[in-house]
Amino acid sequence: MANHAAEEKPLRKMAEAFKDLANTLNSQTLDEAAQMEVAPFSHACTLVSPLFRCLGIAFKFAELDYVAKVDDLAKASKSISTLHRMMDQDIQANCVRKAGSHTRNLLRVKRGLDMIKVLFEQIIAAEGDSLKDPASKAYTLVFAPYHGWVIRKAVSAGMYALPTRQQLMIKLNEDEDSARTQMQNYVASCDTVLKYIDKLFISRDLGIDW
Repeated sequence: MANHAAEEKPLRKMAEAFKDLANTLNSQTLDEAAQMEVAPFSHACTLVSPLFRCLGIAFKFAELDYVAKVDDLAKASKSISTLHRMMDQDIQANCVRKAGSHTRNLLRVKRGLDMIKVLFEQIIAAEGDSLKDPASKAYTLVFAPYHGWVIRKAVSAGMYALPTRQQLMIKLNEDEDSARTQMQNYVASCDTVLKYIDKLFISRDLGIDW
């Protein structure tokens, strides 16, 4: 009997989910504001959580924060249809920047998705078996500007406990070629989704650097 855990393909699942989101956005006509439903978005985001887990203690704080924020969006999806509507409700309630608001959580989730995207870009471009440089660059570019000294120090120390490239491939149940393909697919699709979310914030004069 095959080991079910060995058959799991977390990288493939997340790449396919984000491809579906990107296709949904790309299929909408240019003369209407593109809409993204909260439910499929939050579901796709849950599929990214295993990637944080695979990176170990260096990204444990990021994983816990990301999972909590995604869970909030998933709960919101039961009563709010689209990201547009979710953000507009927070604006009307004057709670956009308050801790726990859906909009604030969306921004944090977006940052998590971006970190994984940059990590994949760095892994694709890198040589060798160490993930320290790709992970350090991704953290520095995406998370570090918003983290205090204590968290940055803890992440830096945790970089020495990262899995090797080969160990990551084993955890993801992929070989080098298949992993590269799926990472490239996620990078392309996620870029479309991230640009869409940025537009939601910028078009409402909310900014994205907070």
